[in-house]
Amino acid sequence: MGDPRETAVLTLAACERQGAWSDGHLKRAIREHGLDRRDAALASRLCYGVLQNRLLLDWRLSRVCSMKLDKLDVKVLCDLRVAAYQLLFLDKIPASAAVNEAVELAKKHSRNPRTAGLVNGVLRALLREEAPEVKGRDGIEALSIRYSHPRWLVEEFAERLGLEGAEALLQADNEQPPTTAQVNTLKITPEKLAEELRAAGVEAEPHSWLPNCLLLTGTGDLERLDAFRHGAFYVQDAASRLAVAAADPRPGQRVLDCCAAPGGKSFAAAIAMENRGELISCDIHPHKIKLLEAGRDRLGLSVIKPTLQNAAQTREDWLERFDTVLTDVPCSGLGIIRKKPDIRYKDPEPLKGLPRVQRGILDNCARYVRPGGVLVYSTCTLLRRENEEIVDSFLAGRPDFELESFELPHLGPQPGRLTFWPHIHGTDGFFAAKLRRKG
Repeated sequence: MGDPRETAVLTLAACERQGAWSDGHLKRAIREHGLDRRDAALASRLCYGVLQNRLLLDWRLSRVCSMKLDKLDVKVLCDLRVAAYQLLFLDKIPASAAVNEAVELAKKHSRNPRTAGLVNGVLRALLREEAPEVKGRDGIEALSIRYSHPRWLVEEFAERLGLEGAEALLQADNEQPPTTAQVNTLKITPEKLAEELRAAGVEAEPHSWLPNCLLLTGTGDLERLDAFRHGAFYVQDAASRLAVAAADPRPGQRVLDCCAAPGGKSFAAAIAMENRGELISCDIHPHKIKLLEAGRDRLGLSVIKPTLQNAAQTREDWLERFDTVLTDVPCSGLGIIRKKPDIRYKDPEPLKGLPRVQRGILDNCARYVRPGGVLVYSTCTLLRRENEEIVDSFLAGRPDFELESFELPHLGPQPGRLTFWPHIHGTDGFFAAKLRRKG
């Protein structure tokens, strides 16, 4: 049986060295190390906890470490971070055990015989230090350290929300959201599904404002649940679900989902269409087409036709053919930091090219909308340049499209577009705009 601490350390080291995404690497490591359900949960908690608090952990460690952290071997640094997270944030593991385990891992993974002594000394000094007040050169840097978001990102959020609003958002990014399950109402009622899930040991509560939606905790591996395997529900955040509610697809319509994987919007649209009509779900990657097919078959949504297609390249046979076109474009993903904590550490430089890609997809997919039809543009980011500015520039060049107001459950009427905020709406950060092509 593997060690959950070691699994977390090795995953974090791989992310640091190779730029790997933590979720995919962690799942593989858990399988390879043969962790049971309990140890897998601890490895995940340690890994994601370090990522959520990395800048703060490094700030605390740098105060008590005689060496500069960037001079340490990556595995040793990750070992220190995991132990520091245990000491500062978790209370179920005795401090002495956390320190001893870190020292043993240092002996195992470092060739330098002095490393174990360094790890021991740093962690014991950390235990002796009273929690210092986090300070920086200014309010932005203090927030950056306290909530472990890079300075450039805090500046982006503070410019839009002010320091107080930015702090609320950063705090929400570091919280653990429940799993959001959308009920396949073609197969089961929300009440019946909640009953089945509770019988399987899962806590299931109705979403406070989104119909046919449950909040789940204590799920473990979702795919082991009979209700999941039988297609009674799929996982999709409330904000992403509301993008389809804004589009309002109807039974019998022709619908195109241009960037469909992993499939949530296609599944929501197919259910709204009562599995009647035509729904083409596109992705550029063959392995994601297989995922879409598997989801479609599991949910029994035969109306969905997964199709390999680049959303930026034109299909002449699709021109002006669809009643509704969904474009959930590739984006910086800065609205889903609470689910993928390592997104915050992305290099901001390559992100600057995204608006050109997004605008190209929107321009191309707009050509598929029939006169009188609907086009929805959406992202899971919170940056104006990927959201409002794209829509504004598109409308300036396409006078045959206009923003159309839409009604959402609980939130009421919206003036054609809406940004969802984790700290305000309790959802992922998400943007959606509804555009109508003039008849």
